[in-house]
Amino acid sequence: MKRIFLPLIAILFITGCGEPENKMQPDPENGGLVLPEGFSALVVADSLGNGRHITIKDNGDMYVSLRRPKDGKGAVALRDTTGDGKADAVSYFGSVSGTGIELHDGYLYYGADSMVVRYPFNDYEDLLPSEAYEIIAAELVDQNQHAAKPFEFDNEGNMYVTIGAPANACMEQMRTKGSPGMDPCPILDYAGGIWQFKADVVGQTQMDDGYRYSTGIRHMVALRWNDNVGKLYGVQHGRDQLHQFYPDLYDAVAGAKLPSEEFMMLDDGADFGWPYCYYDQLQGKKVLAPEYGGDGVEIGRCSAKTDPIMGFPGHMAPNDLLFYSGTQFPEKYQNGAFIAFHGSWNRAPEPQKGYFVVFVPFEGTQPSGEWEIFADNFSQQEVVENPGDAVYRPCGLAVGPDGSLYVTDSREGRVWRIYYED
Repeated sequence: MKRIFLPLIAILFITGCGEPENKMQPDPENGGLVLPEGFSALVVADSLGNGRHITIKDNGDMYVSLRRPKDGKGAVALRDTTGDGKADAVSYFGSVSGTGIELHDGYLYYGADSMVVRYPFNDYEDLLPSEAYEIIAAELVDQNQHAAKPFEFDNEGNMYVTIGAPANACMEQMRTKGSPGMDPCPILDYAGGIWQFKADVVGQTQMDDGYRYSTGIRHMVALRWNDNVGKLYGVQHGRDQLHQFYPDLYDAVAGAKLPSEEFMMLDDGADFGWPYCYYDQLQGKKVLAPEYGGDGVEIGRCSAKTDPIMGFPGHMAPNDLLFYSGTQFPEKYQNGAFIAFHGSWNRAPEPQKGYFVVFVPFEGTQPSGEWEIFADNFSQQEVVENPGDAVYRPCGLAVGPDGSLYVTDSREGRVWRIYYED
């Protein structure tokens, strides 16, 4: 590798470590966020496009995926060259767009809707990777519903990719009142789960080379490997329209609260029950879906399905998950989980919920306490009646080299940096 000698102060600025005291200052009102005492925030960058997930190099360079291309490019690279925490070098690159983005083994991996690709770097210290990419996993199910392909890596050379189900509840007639669920659900043969691939093998396809690792998952945008325990975790987008399709079983309030957004520990062979079952966080159990004869109470075949490790209120749209690996935050946050809830669209006549980042304390493989709101007011509204009213919607999460927490927004393309000051 080419060796470059720089003055010490330049190295400190580039890495983001050892920045001069008071160089980084919070924005007024923390860039619009409401945070716990002791935490501050600044806006790293703004108006980037429809930001999705984010990944960060050890030198502080940031890479954000874009749901829709901007100026024909599907990702944006950010660098802070002055040490004030704000990105002053902003460059768009890449011919694919999507959601998943991750640095791994010297490459930048990117999850488009039908494939996972990787971009090499001519020099890893460069801000931009090469424009030419290699296809790692192709022919992934591409559909209008739940098309995003987030992914994650373990420590044994494997890559895990979400293949969302192109359906709400696997009904014979899509989203039609009174239509029964298909039994067995044919979608589970090619979607509705997590598929495993080799992380470094070029030219794989889902049907020929992918292995269905976990199933019965409607759609999982929030997916993360927990290095502390060597386990894969995710948070599912639960199904919709219980009240609209079954008003005799679910009133409007129940339809707004149910079913749970499920926090799952994903083991090889686990089956979480979609579409036959859903988790009711109010009853604390998995129950049979009404399309398969359920009445909101009966468990039936769901007794054989895997329960989540925690249930959140319904429809809040969990879009990213991370386990805090830094040391900057106070001890209570060490090794705990942060989850970005993008916000609901379908809780009417109740107000919409979510539009915040929550924290879940962990001990070993399991949550050790209740979840709490960590960062709030992304929507900039006291009450959100319609998701279009929200000014910002949190989507992606990453930990920087100094332990700061970064959060992306999918509407305006804002990136916040949240940090703790004693």
